[in-house]
Amino acid sequence: MTASQFHFDAAPTIGAQIEARALHPEVGGRVFLCQHERSWTYLEYRDECVRLAHFLLRRLGPIDEHRPGHVAMLLENHLELLALYGACAYGGLTLFGVNTGLRGDTLAGVLEQSRARVLVVDEKLLPEGERGADRLRHLPLENLLVLRTGEGTALGNRDLMACVASEAAPPGASLDAPDVSVEPMRNLMVIYTSGTTGLPKGINNNHLKFFLIGKGVAGNLSLTAEDRGYACMPLFHSNAMFLGFHPALEACGSLALRERFSATQFVPDVLQHGVTYWNYVGEPVHYVLGAIEKQYGGDEARILAEVARHPDNRLRYAVGNGAAPPDIDRFSRWLGLEDMFELYGSTEAAISTFRRKGDPRGSVGEVQDPNVQILRSDGSECPPAEIGPDGRILNYEEAVGEICRVAPDTGLFQGYFDNAEANSSKFREGIYHSGDLGHIVVRDGRRYLYFDGRTDDWIRKDGENFSAAQVGRLLQEHPDVDLAAAYGVPCAVSDELVMAALKLRPGAHFDPDGFFAFCQAQVEHGGMDRKWMPDFIRLVDDFEFTQTQKILVRQLKAVHFNRRQLAEEPIFWRERGDATFKPFSCEDYERLRGAFEAAERLPLLER
Repeated sequence: MTASQFHFDAAPTIGAQIEARALHPEVGGRVFLCQHERSWTYLEYRDECVRLAHFLLRRLGPIDEHRPGHVAMLLENHLELLALYGACAYGGLTLFGVNTGLRGDTLAGVLEQSRARVLVVDEKLLPEGERGADRLRHLPLENLLVLRTGEGTALGNRDLMACVASEAAPPGASLDAPDVSVEPMRNLMVIYTSGTTGLPKGINNNHLKFFLIGKGVAGNLSLTAEDRGYACMPLFHSNAMFLGFHPALEACGSLALRERFSATQFVPDVLQHGVTYWNYVGEPVHYVLGAIEKQYGGDEARILAEVARHPDNRLRYAVGNGAAPPDIDRFSRWLGLEDMFELYGSTEAAISTFRRKGDPRGSVGEVQDPNVQILRSDGSECPPAEIGPDGRILNYEEAVGEICRVAPDTGLFQGYFDNAEANSSKFREGIYHSGDLGHIVVRDGRRYLYFDGRTDDWIRKDGENFSAAQVGRLLQEHPDVDLAAAYGVPCAVSDELVMAALKLRPGAHFDPDGFFAFCQAQVEHGGMDRKWMPDFIRLVDDFEFTQTQKILVRQLKAVHFNRRQLAEEPIFWRERGDATFKPFSCEDYERLRGAFEAAERLPLLER
């Protein structure tokens, strides 16, 4: 039975959508969420959301301009995270989904800027949550609450679910929904991406946006109530919310959760839970393939027999972005998929495409919005790409530009939270600037979009965008570094890798072990997310500068780590699992070049 056959007459607010399903005689008793041995039906999920909503409203007290209804979370994936989300939907509150990789001043800065008056922290992340709590002026100490996720010490009056039971209702209670009027345009969740300067930027996402995206994705995948998603990508991020949770809710299907991604647990989870679709970002696709290849010794006949044709394998679709075409082919074959849908989009959701069956290989789908254009830096439109017989772009310099939307509105993008400067930078003079590079290929009168990476101020890795300038500033704190510039460089698997050019202070020498230890300390105790740690280091005598005295990053980015052009330059790198930086040789480059060629990504390396 499809979701459309249930005929819900409910407002496009998330609380109303949950309520309609929970009270429907054919849907309420269906399992909606499961994690390990736990599961909640739609009705049980509704009751947990409502219990938490009453608790949050009680803890927050009066809500007005000076006392906002803001709730922040620092959580890995748990059923309770989604109950917290639903509680904010019922209560007309705004949930701030803070990245669990943030540390130190950056974490404290994000929490302070959110003006959250309740903070829920995963038990395993409590030390990080407590570290900057004394700087959070809007957060009463008693409202720093902990979700028990292990067998730790007694949490006392900070135990979230114990507080909910004593202050709202015990588990299993079915309360009336809060008497709160919620409009579709009310901000429901702030999801973070990094800015080019300062703190990560929070993107506003209202009820209607979540509702429409869930409906669109569920429709594109033809999901039904028999489908089950798999949420191992973080639920504080748009990928899991837009492509995992909300399509399942829209289709009256279900969603299986894992706390965090695990390549080795992927296939067992898919088989155990009867997963039919998965939301992904590029590199996890590659890691899953690597785990399967290792387990079966690369024996494809065994893989097809024991994975693709396993009697418990119900997986039909994967949807996401950043996977290389050969990985898409192999993943589809090894997992027995009907199709794998690459898309283009961001949390802002002003521009989006969705690859469908029959679309050109390597594209991220057809551009159906006529307002979407590829623009040069001077604002003129780029011509479509001309493709040679070897698949390379013949007019690369003319065809590749920034993916923009030229229109008086911003589509589904509702702006950044409390950041007027970021809003005016993103949408200026009637143009929405994505910060992404791309080109258009026209076939049979249809415009197909190809993603070509980020502009110089951004790096995209593991499906997340972050600030190159922020990474550079953190690296510049090393006592031997005089000046640093970070930038994204091609990756053979997906998205980009992080490269940094360093100008050392006079008399200083680069210590690979020491610099690796410095970066690790920044990750563990400073403001650096683990994804920001450089994959390549290039030492330079000096930088080239623009007329405004900014480092000319484009030149560095153009030659990246290409040993055919930089045969004698001091370059260091690290591979997955390394505990230091090591010299990057010409032989290393040729080996890496072979990986790019196998992944059909060689044009990214040799533009």
